[in-house]
Amino acid sequence: MIQKKLSECIAGLSWTRKVGDGDPVIQNITFDSRQVVSNTLFVALRGTQIDGHNFIADAVSKGANAIVCEVLPEKTIPEVCYLVVEDSHSALGQIAGQFYEYPSSHLNLVGVTGTNGKTTIATLLYHTAKSLGYKAGLCSTVVNYVDEEKVDATHTTPDVVTLNRLMYEMVQADCQYCFMEVSSHAIDQKRIEGLSFKGGIFTNITHEHLDYHKTFDEYIRVKKSFFDNLPESAFALTNLDDKHGRVIVQNTVAEKKSFSLREMASYRAKIVENSFEGMQLSIDGEEFWTPFVGRFNASNLLAVYGAGCELGWDKQDLLVAMSSLKPVSGRFEIIRSAGGITGIVDYAHTPDALRNVLEAINKIRRPGQSLITVVGAGGNRDTTKRPVMASEAVKNSSKVILTSDNPRNEDPKTIIDQMMEGVSFAERIKVLTIPDRREAIRTACSIARSGDIVLVAGKGHETYQEVNGRRSHFDDREVIKEFFEQQQS
Repeated sequence: MIQKKLSECIAGLSWTRKVGDGDPVIQNITFDSRQVVSNTLFVALRGTQIDGHNFIADAVSKGANAIVCEVLPEKTIPEVCYLVVEDSHSALGQIAGQFYEYPSSHLNLVGVTGTNGKTTIATLLYHTAKSLGYKAGLCSTVVNYVDEEKVDATHTTPDVVTLNRLMYEMVQADCQYCFMEVSSHAIDQKRIEGLSFKGGIFTNITHEHLDYHKTFDEYIRVKKSFFDNLPESAFALTNLDDKHGRVIVQNTVAEKKSFSLREMASYRAKIVENSFEGMQLSIDGEEFWTPFVGRFNASNLLAVYGAGCELGWDKQDLLVAMSSLKPVSGRFEIIRSAGGITGIVDYAHTPDALRNVLEAINKIRRPGQSLITVVGAGGNRDTTKRPVMASEAVKNSSKVILTSDNPRNEDPKTIIDQMMEGVSFAERIKVLTIPDRREAIRTACSIARSGDIVLVAGKGHETYQEVNGRRSHFDDREVIKEFFEQQQS
């Protein structure tokens, strides 16, 4: 167990007022009063829905011996030390870094940001590093890894305390690298405050999270700020196939590098052959076969190659390692029936991601093969993308079934109605609306004939569905497999 004096945890931290002269021993740091135990430093954060200042008394009653806050509570306890700071979020990052001895500075930390592709690129970099014989860690939407140890993931980017703890464990396990997804929420909420990055990768930026960022310009500004804050010693690898690729890195002091399937760039690739089994890919003139499918995955693999080169990995060894990579769970995951139907499960939950997957399928499917797409939109999230999602699905599919994703606290029918706003009257003949997701998937599979393709988009690797605020087990892949098995028996 780590334990430090309060003075060690707050070294370098500026505060406007201090109440209490003691220097208590700190064994735990948290911003969640439910996680407070004896000898805890509690940091009161102002959130979008909850203000941690309202839980200071609760934290003290559970054993917190130090409090960091922006406003001093009316009643203070003599045995507790209180520090008033201007920004609790920034303070938490500094304190977590001090407590865990700035573990990111002992790792080659690479952050991957963008709307789509973060999970795939970060995960593939982790597996590539492992294949090359390096010890590495991973922080992703799907799962976290401390070398070989699997740690469940709860957010795209964990909070700054969890990140520092994970990276501290990586350092203790002698990891040399850490690859992590960096979400726009995490940047804006300062969850990566105080971390030392060796490199940053920009994938793309499209219509997403406007429920949080309000405007697309603000979304871009937040993503760009990640690269603006990279040090000179880092690399900034950007995707030139995205129209925002150059803008994102224009003000960074890090070394600018680029990748592209279309333009002159530091790293280039070309698809030689493409099928549902995989593709023949040429990177920097070297060809290799990969089980990944589609242009968007070629771009993801190229980003992995570029980052590996920037980290100093041997190019030939890197290509050999990449040739053995397998697709990430729930990303263009193919399930075949004995009757010749191809099921595809993908996490695509933005208009651009859905378009990419549909275009990848349409470039491969032969005349006479129908594409049936099952898709929904999440509740309590960006509503403006709903009609666009439906429009993309209808334009690029033979038939579409609109259904529930994670409705959360919204009425699934309302979400589907809003999606239907993106479907013209003439196109509605191609669309079914089935709110029950299980029934929607089974219907798609039942109307598919031999040779047809059923795409189930939106949830990918997720093994739950959230309805009326309650989570219950649900896995798109299980529903498809179960239907295929029943048809075979």
